[in-house]
Amino acid sequence: MRELNLTAKHMISALGRLDEILPKPIQIIIGGGGSMILAHQFPLATSDIDFIPKGIELVELDPLIKQVAKEMNLAPDWLNPWFSTFVYTLPSDYAKRLISVFKGMRLEALALGATDMLIMKCFAHRQKDVGHAKALFKAGADKKFVRDHIEKLQEKRIPQAESALDFLDDIEDQIFL
Repeated sequence: MRELNLTAKHMISALGRLDEILPKPIQIIIGGGGSMILAHQFPLATSDIDFIPKGIELVELDPLIKQVAKEMNLAPDWLNPWFSTFVYTLPSDYAKRLISVFKGMRLEALALGATDMLIMKCFAHRQKDVGHAKALFKAGADKKFVRDHIEKLQEKRIPQAESALDFLDDIEDQIFL
């Protein structure tokens, strides 16, 4: 059987099913396409939700993720921690800007706010991120904050900061021409 792409409706259903089978209360932080869809109403579908677990180890959560995948015909990694490797690019206070996108009995899902998503999109700087970045500008991402943050990372010689700044410049040029 073919695995489903995740629309907002599919994501909420899958998170709801995960909530039902969790052994204890946890929180997850969602980034990437999942955040674009659930927190910023960006009309796309994705094959996965990028997340960081809080209150549970991934090794304990993984069998439950796979159980939901099997039950709902989703990819086995429909919920995965891959974006956690890029969290180093976020400001230390990003948690203040998280947006609640799901609250069940045991699962609470929070998504990155527009400003922090724009930072992540600048660091990813893929062609598919251009439209997402423009949408985040329109959704009210704090452009000055993003620029100042990336410049600070550039001063600290954080890898890809210069490319992230170039991407931000390109997006601003396209929007404000």
